[in-house]
Amino acid sequence: MISLISQTIVHKYRFKGKCRSIKFSPDGKHFAVCKENNVFIFKAPGPLSGNYNSFIMERVFHGAYDETTCLDWSFDSKILAVGSKDMATKLYPFEKCKNFRIYSLGNHTDGIVGCFFEKESYDLITISRNGQTCIWECTIDSNELQPLKDPNPIKKKKTTNEDDEDDIDVTKSLEKTQAEAEAAFKNMHIKDLESNQKDASNKLFYKRIARHYLGDEARKDDREAVLTSAAYHKALKILVTGFSSGAFFIYETPDMNLVHSLSISDQKITSLALNSTGDWIAVGCSGIGQLLVWEWQSETHVMKQQGHSNAMSCVAYSGDGQLLATGGLDGKVKLWNVASGFCFVTFNEHSSAISDIVFSGNKKFVVSCSLDGTVRAYDVIRYRNFKTFTSPRPVQFACVSIDSSAEFVASGAQDVFEIFLWSVKTGKLLEILSGHEGPVSSLAFSPNLTSTAMVSVSWDKTLKIWDAIEKGSAHETIELLADGQFVVFHPNGKEVAVATLDGHITVFDIKTAAQMVSIEGRNDLGSGRSETDLITAKKTLEAKSFTTLCYSADGEYLLAGGQSKNICIYNVKEALIVKKFEITQNRSLDGVDDFINRRKLTEFGNLALIEEREEREGGPVAINLPGVRNGDLSSRAIKPEVRVLSLQFSPTGQQWAAATTEGLLIYSLNSGLVFDPWDLQIGITPMAIKQAIREEDYLNALTMAIKINEAVLIQEAIETIPLKDIELIVSTIQEKFVERLLLIIASSLDSSRHLEFYLYWVEHVLNIHGSKISGQKNMPSLLALEKSLVRKYEQISHLCNYNKYTLEFVANLGRIRNEKRLKQEKMEVDSKDDESDFDELLNDDGDDDDVDLSKL
Repeated sequence: MISLISQTIVHKYRFKGKCRSIKFSPDGKHFAVCKENNVFIFKAPGPLSGNYNSFIMERVFHGAYDETTCLDWSFDSKILAVGSKDMATKLYPFEKCKNFRIYSLGNHTDGIVGCFFEKESYDLITISRNGQTCIWECTIDSNELQPLKDPNPIKKKKTTNEDDEDDIDVTKSLEKTQAEAEAAFKNMHIKDLESNQKDASNKLFYKRIARHYLGDEARKDDREAVLTSAAYHKALKILVTGFSSGAFFIYETPDMNLVHSLSISDQKITSLALNSTGDWIAVGCSGIGQLLVWEWQSETHVMKQQGHSNAMSCVAYSGDGQLLATGGLDGKVKLWNVASGFCFVTFNEHSSAISDIVFSGNKKFVVSCSLDGTVRAYDVIRYRNFKTFTSPRPVQFACVSIDSSAEFVASGAQDVFEIFLWSVKTGKLLEILSGHEGPVSSLAFSPNLTSTAMVSVSWDKTLKIWDAIEKGSAHETIELLADGQFVVFHPNGKEVAVATLDGHITVFDIKTAAQMVSIEGRNDLGSGRSETDLITAKKTLEAKSFTTLCYSADGEYLLAGGQSKNICIYNVKEALIVKKFEITQNRSLDGVDDFINRRKLTEFGNLALIEEREEREGGPVAINLPGVRNGDLSSRAIKPEVRVLSLQFSPTGQQWAAATTEGLLIYSLNSGLVFDPWDLQIGITPMAIKQAIREEDYLNALTMAIKINEAVLIQEAIETIPLKDIELIVSTIQEKFVERLLLIIASSLDSSRHLEFYLYWVEHVLNIHGSKISGQKNMPSLLALEKSLVRKYEQISHLCNYNKYTLEFVANLGRIRNEKRLKQEKMEVDSKDDESDFDELLNDDGDDDDVDLSKL
C-alpha cells in the first residue's frame, strides 16, 4: 500500500506466493487479490470504508480447483467473478444471499484469461486461453438479490397461520372421511409445488447466449498462438485481446465484429488496458520490457517505451543532470529524460554487451565501450554514431573515460592488459599504454580542467597514475593490498578512491601518492545466500566486495555498491557509514535471503544442489559451472543474482542513479516531505516570518524562512519582496545563505509561474555573488539552477514555436483570403465597367447613323 501524497510505502503484506490479479471494488470499500486457488478480500483503508488500518482481511473464497488467473467486480460490488486454470469461472456473493450461493460457469476447454461484467448488469463475458469466448445472460437483476438478513423478507408462502389451519383441516377431514383427507393432502401438495416454483424463479441462473472463437484470426500467421491477455471497456462494449504472437485485436461485443488489429512485436503481450474514454490502448510486453500506447481510431502511437531486453550494465549522467545514458548486455545504448522518465533515443550499433558508458564534459556526446572490440561516440543532438574507435588487434574493452576538455578518449582492455588513447576529432589512435600485468578493470580522467592526469586500476594489485597526453607511457605506480575493482576521482581532481577485492575503499592523494582514508566496508555489504551455495551467508560475505563507486557532487560523501542488495553511502572524512539503501526485497532473485527455505531442504540435502538429468546422457543440469554469474539462460527457470552494477551521482547533487538487477533505480531528495531545519533558533517560527513580512522586514523574513527550510514559507517570503528591493536584499544577505538561496530559486523555477520575477533574482545573485560562488563547493547549486533554466527554456521555446507557426499560418491564411477578395472585387469592377460602357453607347445623344457598330 503506497501513499501517493508522501510517495512512501505505508504497509506491506506478504502472501508468500505469486499474486495473479488485484482489483478494487467499484464502491472503493474493498479490494480482491488472486493467489493460488484462493481469492482474498481486504477492506480498503480510507474515507469510503471508514477504516484506516492496514490490510484487514474480510473474506476468503476457496472455490477454485486450480490457480486463479483473473477477477472482476460487478457494478454494485455485490458479486465477484473469478476465472482460473481449471477452465471454469466462479461467481462469489460478497454478502450471503438466499437465492445465490456460489455459481460456476463452464463450457470452456482451456484456462480462463479474462472475465468481465457488463455495465449496470450481471451479464458476463468469459475468455479462455485458446480464444474461446462465451457470453452469459443473467436471469435476475441487482434488486432481486435477497440478503440472508433481510429486514423485509419476501413471503414465499401465505402465512404460518394458514399452514396451521391447513393442518387442522387435514386432521378434521381424517375424523370425517378418508376421501376428504386425500383431497386436503392433494391441495397442500399443490401449494408447496407452487411456492417452490416461485422460489426457483427468483434464484440466480446464467444462460449462455453466444460462443465465439477469437483465436482463429491470430492463428492465420502463427498456428501456436494463444490468447495471453484481455481488456474490456464496459461503456463502449469494446473487447481487446492480446496473443502470444505479439498481435492484438479489437472486437465490438456482443457480435464480436473485428474492428482493428495490429502486430507490435514477436514477443507475447502480457498486459492490456483501456483508458476511461476507450480511445487509447496500453499494451505491455514483459519479455522485451516494452510499453505501447496506441490510439486505435487514428492508428497512431501516443507513446512507445522499451527498456533493455537484458540487464543494464552501466549508467552515466549528463553534465547538467537532465539526461541519463544506460548501456545493457543487449548491446544497446539508451538516453533517458530524468524529469519524465522516458527513453527518447536508442542506439544499437554495438554487436555485444556494453561494459561502460560516459558523458562528455560539454554534454554534446556520449561514449560507450563494448566487448565487441569497439568504442563508439554518439551525438546527443543529432542522434547518430559519428565516431568509432578500434584497436589494431581485436580486444574486449572493459572501461572507458573522457578527459575534461572532451578531446581524448581512453579505454582499458580486459584481455591484453593495455590502455588505448584516441583523439575525438580525428578518431586516430594516439597511444597504447602498457604497464599493467592484469586486466584493466577501471580508469578515470581528472575532472580538473587544468590537469590531464589519468588513473587506472587492475587485477595486478596496482593503481597507476598516467599523464599520457603530455608524457606518454610514463606513469607512477601505487601498490594495493588486493585486486583493484574500481577507481573514481574526487570532484576537485586531487584525490582518488579505489575499491579493492578485499572489501576495502582506500582514498589516495594524487600528487603525493599518500593514503588519506581507509574504509572497511565488507561488513556493510550485507550477507545473502545463493540457493546453490554450500557455505553459509556469513562465510560468503568474506568473498564479497564493492565493484562500483561514485562521489557526491560536493565530494563529501561516497556511494558504494557491488555484489549485494545494499548500497552504502559513506562520509569520506570520517570514514563512517551514513546510510544503507536496500534496493530490493524481491525473493525471485538469488541472494536476497540469508537462509535457505526449509521447504527446499530434504533428507538428501538442498534440492537446488541435486542435478536434474534425464535417462539419456546430456540432459538438463540445474547446477551452474564454477564461475558462471549470469545463469544458464537455456534452462526453463533462472534466478538472476541480485547485484549493483553501476552507480552515478547527479551533478546537481539532488539525486543518484543505480543500474541493478532490478533495473534502473533513481533516488532523489524530497525536502518537502521532511522537516530539515538549518541553523534553527528559538525565536524563528512561521508566525515570526509572517509578522516580519507584514512589517516589511523582508531580509529578516527571508533569512528566517531559509533557516526553517520549509518550501512554502520560503516561496512566500521571496514572492512578497517588491521588485525594486531585490538588488538591495541580495547584496545585504549573508554569504552562507547564497548557496541555499540558489537551490531554492532553482526549485521554485520549476513550480512557480512568476518566471520573470525569479529571473531577476538569478541575475542579481550571479552579478553580486558570482565571484564568490564559482568554487567547487557551490557547483551543485549552480548546476541545479542551470538544469531548471534549461528546462524552462525548452518549455517556453516549444510554446513560442507553436505560437510563431500558428501566427504565420493565420497571417498566410488572411493574406490568401485577402488576395481572393481583391481578385473577386476586381472582377466585379471590371464587369461593372463593361456594362457601363455598353449603356453609354446605347444612350448616345448623337445621330443614330453615326454610331460605330464595331464598338458595340
